[in-house]
Amino acid sequence: MDMCPLCNGFEEKMILCPNCGTIMADDGRATDFLDDYSAYMDIDTMKLYDGVLHSLEQHECVHQYSCGNCLHEEIAVIKE
Repeated sequence: MDMCPLCNGFEEKMILCPNCGTIMADDGRATDFLDDYSAYMDIDTMKLYDGVLHSLEQHECVHQYSCGNCLHEEIAVIKE
């Protein structure tokens, strides 16, 4: 069984904001922000909607990062 090391607290990934250089916050899985109920849906099913073509087959988890300084947002693909 593949598990995302960020979702499960095994690792942390720090990303610097390309605009201002501040460390961006990991907001969690990008699919959790699709609607009010997506955070409660099956993770593998939601990978079909995460915007990364082969995230399910490649065992990747798409995380959303945000900058608290300039409000820049981006995604990062994490290997499970």
